[in-house]
Amino acid sequence: MKRLILCAILLCVMLSLWILACGNPAADDELSAAEAVAANVAGTVDEFACLTDSFFQNSLHFTTQGMRYWYDAEDGFGAITGMKYDEIGCKNCHVKNCDACHAEETDDGPIFTVAKAQDMNTCLPCHSREKASMDIDGMAGKPDVHFAAGAECVTCHTAEEVHGNGTLPNSMRDIGYLQAGCENCHAGDEPSGPAYDESANHHVIHGEKLDCSACHVSNTMACYNCHFSEFMKTGEKKGNFVPNKSWMTLINYDGKVTSGTIMTLVFENKTFVTYGPYYTHSIMKEGHDCGDCHMNEAVKLMMDGQKVPVVKFEDGELKFWDGIIPTVAELIENLYLDKDENGNWIPLENAVKELVQFSCYGEPLTDEQMQKLQMPVG
Repeated sequence: MKRLILCAILLCVMLSLWILACGNPAADDELSAAEAVAANVAGTVDEFACLTDSFFQNSLHFTTQGMRYWYDAEDGFGAITGMKYDEIGCKNCHVKNCDACHAEETDDGPIFTVAKAQDMNTCLPCHSREKASMDIDGMAGKPDVHFAAGAECVTCHTAEEVHGNGTLPNSMRDIGYLQAGCENCHAGDEPSGPAYDESANHHVIHGEKLDCSACHVSNTMACYNCHFSEFMKTGEKKGNFVPNKSWMTLINYDGKVTSGTIMTLVFENKTFVTYGPYYTHSIMKEGHDCGDCHMNEAVKLMMDGQKVPVVKFEDGELKFWDGIIPTVAELIENLYLDKDENGNWIPLENAVKELVQFSCYGEPLTDEQMQKLQMPVG
């Protein structure tokens, strides 16, 4: 019994440290979760229940449930591979325990530290897509305004997002799961950042129909053409996809038009594409110009019933679409790629018709929305 009580006390201490990790005051529901776990430990015969029943083990960081949910969906990539989620390497990309973020080696041995978990360099090795996006923006001389101002991951993302809240969400895109949001700093009576101006003409016109990201994300990161066959052989992601950051898609999510991206995968000669909302941390202080969306080149092609070629293969090189693309799946043309004997990308021959998925609760733009994009501006 003493060991059980000690275990419960240690867990409560760890929970308190987790909450402090993001610098936010503990919410009532977080305290209740800690008390509930402690009560559960005290009443069980398993002295290790404080670990196996920890609410962290229901978090997305631990379970990668979001990836599993969309992979296992009826129209998910699992329908292409024919393999269960647990049979593929993706399941290994998760946080197994607290040490991954909180343990730090010192001259006197390892210590448990909140500072390491707050360091953005602890996040980026796993969140490699964001690291790639930051690198591309840096080389282009167009860094995200928040990073340029000294913000880090924990500036916006809460302890509850990182550690879970005791429930098992299907995806981080479950409505209400993510607590980070523009309004946390840019709205309210005393905003900590530049205040959102409701009277600005573009804000009045778009009202509640557009998410902030639709205008203020410069472009979105895509790991295009994940060559899953090669990934299964090598176990390496690097070299088995083409990073791209020249476009942004407009897609519906939670009742608003938001920023999105396109992800394609190849398995043998089978092809797959998923369209979904995606927030790339490439924020501009000033939003896109009206003409970046209204009557742009992609819209004009779609008006004529033509498809937008998001990727072309010309003179042995890949050329990606540059600009904003409305998400209308039947009017988007994806190019699927294979590798030759020298490891060079080439168009995939005998490709099976692509399986199309709308993931992360994204939905295509409606006819009415497309008509509005056809309105002349300027």
